[in-house]
Amino acid sequence: MRTSPHRLRRTENFLTAVHHGKKEEKAAVERRRLHVLKALKKLHIEADEAPVVAVLGSGGGLRAHIACLGVLSEMKEQGLLDAVTYLAGVSGSTWAISSLYTNDGDMEALEADLRHRFSRQEWDLAKSLQKTIQAARSENYSLTDFWAYMVISKQTRELPESHLSNMKKPVEEGTLPYPIFAAIDNDLQPSWQEAKAQETWFEFTPHHAGFPALGAYVSITHFGSKFKKGRLVRTHPERDLSFLRGLWGSALGNAEVNRNYIFDLLRNLLTPRDVWRRTVANAKYIGRRIFAPLLRLQQSLQRERPALKDEGGEPNYNWLTEMLENWTRTFLEKQEQPDEDPESKGSVSDFLDFVRKTGICASKWEWGTTHNFLYKHGGIRDKTMSSRRHLHLVDAGLAINTPFPLVLPPTQEVHLILSFDFSAGDPFETIRATTDYCRRHKIPFPHVEEAKLDLWSKAPASCYILKGETGPVVMHFPLFNTDACGDDIEAWSDTYDTFKLADTYTLDVVMPLLALAKMNVRKNKKNILREMRNAAMLYYLKHYAQSCSLV
Repeated sequence: MRTSPHRLRRTENFLTAVHHGKKEEKAAVERRRLHVLKALKKLHIEADEAPVVAVLGSGGGLRAHIACLGVLSEMKEQGLLDAVTYLAGVSGSTWAISSLYTNDGDMEALEADLRHRFSRQEWDLAKSLQKTIQAARSENYSLTDFWAYMVISKQTRELPESHLSNMKKPVEEGTLPYPIFAAIDNDLQPSWQEAKAQETWFEFTPHHAGFPALGAYVSITHFGSKFKKGRLVRTHPERDLSFLRGLWGSALGNAEVNRNYIFDLLRNLLTPRDVWRRTVANAKYIGRRIFAPLLRLQQSLQRERPALKDEGGEPNYNWLTEMLENWTRTFLEKQEQPDEDPESKGSVSDFLDFVRKTGICASKWEWGTTHNFLYKHGGIRDKTMSSRRHLHLVDAGLAINTPFPLVLPPTQEVHLILSFDFSAGDPFETIRATTDYCRRHKIPFPHVEEAKLDLWSKAPASCYILKGETGPVVMHFPLFNTDACGDDIEAWSDTYDTFKLADTYTLDVVMPLLALAKMNVRKNKKNILREMRNAAMLYYLKHYAQSCSLV
C-alpha cells in the first residue's frame, strides 16, 4: 500500500480536507486483494496473502496506445489481469488504460471500438474546435487544451467527455486494478535534470491528483479549482478525459515537431474556408471583422516574451503573416460587409480569442497550466511548491518514459512489476533512467550492468527478468523483439513511428500491432505465472518471519 506518513505530516492541515482520497484508494486496494486471491487460485497459485503486482505501460503515442490495448486484452484473456493490483501508464499507454475503465473492463467492446475508429478516416473537426474554443474561455488555457482537443482527438479518433471520477465504481468494488496516470511538474524540470527530484512526479487516480513525494493531494473533482492557504477559493468543473489525455500525452514528438504541428493547425484554421465557419454560429460576412483582430493578435504576440525564434534570433511570425495575407486577399476579393448579428459577433469573438490565446501560448511554449492547490499553504516547507500560483503539468515521458517512480518506495511497495516498453529506440532506456533515479534516492531496484543492457538492446528478446537482493522483481517486455519480429525490428519501428500521422493508421496497420502485443503476452505467460508464484511465496515468507519476530 502507498505509504509516506512522515511526509503526510508536512501537509496534515491541508490533507484533512482531501485525505479521503487516500482512504478511498486504500479501501479499493483492499477490496482488490480479494479478487486477486481468487484470480491466483484460478491460475493454480496458492496464496494466503495477495502479492502486489503492478503493470506499467510506457509512452509512445499511438503505437503505445494500440500495443497497450493488446497487452491488456491478452492479459485479460489469459486470466492474468485479474491478478494485478495496479495499472500505471505514461503518455500513449494512459489512453489505453483509461479506455479500459470507460468500457467497464469489457475488452471485446474495447477492441470493437478500436476497429471501428480505425476502419474509417473520420475526425469531427467541428466538435473538436468547439471544445477548444470553449476551453479558451478559461483563464488557465494553454497549449495542452489545444493539443488535447485538436491533436490527440485526431490521433485517437475519439473525444471522450467522461471524467476520472466516473471510474470510481469498478475500482472501489475491486473488479478492476487501481489505475495511476503519470505526469510531471514542468516547472521542476531543472531540479529533475540536476538531481532527479522526486517532487517532479505528479499522479492522477479516480480519487485524487497530487504529488506522491510530498503526500499532498487534492480530490480529483477539485483538480483545477483555485485554492489559497489550503482553502477552496473557487470551484471549477472537473476536467474531462480528453483534456487529461492531452496532458498525459503532450510529448509525442520533439519540441520542434510539436511546434510546427501546432502552427500548421493554426494556419489551416485561419485559412478562409468553410470548416471553421460552420463551427462559429451564424458567422456570415466575417472577412472585414477577422482582418483587424488578426492585426491586433500580431501586435499582442509581439508584446509578449517570445520563446520561438527564427535562425536569425528574431521572433518568427511568418505563420501569422500568412494568415493576414489570406484574410486580406479574401476581404478584397469578396468585399464582405460586417454582420450585425450580436450572437454571431460573440461567436466570432470567441474564435478569435481562442486563436489569440493559442498564439500567445505557442509563443511562450506554455503547457499544462492549472491552479496550484498548494498555493500559500503553510504546511509545505518547500516554498518552491507553495509560492507558485500555477502548476504546469506535462507528459511524464519527458522525465522517464514509464511510471516506475509511482510504484516504487516511498510511494508504493510492489512485489512484482510487469514493465511493457513501447518506447521508440532503445527499449532499455527506461531501465537505465529508473536505475539512476533509484540510485540517487537509495530505492531498491534491480541493477543491470551497462554492458549487458547495451548487448540486450542490439537484439532484444521478448522478456527480461531483473532481480535484486531487495525490492521488486521487474519483468521487462520490449515491444519489438527478436522473438516476435525476427530480423525485422527496424522495419517494425519505422512503420510505427511515434509521431506518425493518424491518417496513416488504417486498420491493416493497427491490427498487426495489436496482434504483436498480444503474442508477447502469450509467449511469456509461463514466465509471468512463475514470477507471480514466486512473489506470492516470498510475500508469505516475509509476513511469516515478521509474525514470528513478534512472538
